Amino acid sequence: MSLHVAVATRAFRRYSTYRAATLAGIFTNSVFGVIYSYAYLALWAANPDAGGYDAVDAVTFVWLGQALLMTVALFGGGSTEDLAERIRTGDVAIDLYRPVGLIGWYLASDLGRAAYHLLSRGLAPLAVGLLLFDLTLPVSPLHALAFVVSLPLAVTLSFTVRFLVACSAFWLLDSSGLRVLSLGFALFFSGMTLPLVLFPGWLGTVAEAMPFAGFLQVPADLWLGRHEGVDILARLGFQVGWIVVLLAACALVLRAATRKVVLQGG
Repeated sequence: MSLHVAVATRAFRRYSTYRAATLAGIFTNSVFGVIYSYAYLALWAANPDAGGYDAVDAVTFVWLGQALLMTVALFGGGSTEDLAERIRTGDVAIDLYRPVGLIGWYLASDLGRAAYHLLSRGLAPLAVGLLLFDLTLPVSPLHALAFVVSLPLAVTLSFTVRFLVACSAFWLLDSSGLRVLSLGFALFFSGMTLPLVLFPGWLGTVAEAMPFAGFLQVPADLWLGRHEGVDILARLGFQVGWIVVLLAACALVLRAATRKVVLQGG
């Protein structure tokens, strides 16, 4: 455990050195937050209760999305891109010799990255949104706590998907194509492009059942108070369930990949 904490701490410090990039990112997130907010206000002016949200909820969703964009790595990045590059170059062989699991090592690093982005590119744009617009705050301490618990689950869930994509480099040599495809799915089915509550019929049902929903839609709905009582646990359980399934998939893929590397003499 102390080793994983050290890895996470190192990742936090690594990303904290890029101050100019952080400031530029905060500015960019804030600008896009304003643009999306006015677009959503126009949409909800035409349909005031679209998806069960009111206009304030919709604008709040926008700023939560901007706050979680880098935290959850919706655009990719993080430790998994380092892994993909190390697989391409063959340096992953060094990682496999470490007396620690590859998944745990890279997950700890990604959680450290996420912590830094939450405190910088997460809180700062959200503060801008609070200054410029009327936003919904958690309706109770329980909903605030549920949101806080949901955040590391969202990051872990995102990591599992990105880890699987990175491991494709064992067979494809370059995971760039699959990474772009995964990015498209993540942006569309997480709610970042449009809240999943607006998806019609079967598309909405399928979208809310996919793991990408746990990246943004689930944490946002917990913040907005759309779930009560046992339903809160069900939403958190949705994230945990997908994490268990996808971590198992990560382990199986890594085992198969390790055998491939050995067979190749790596």
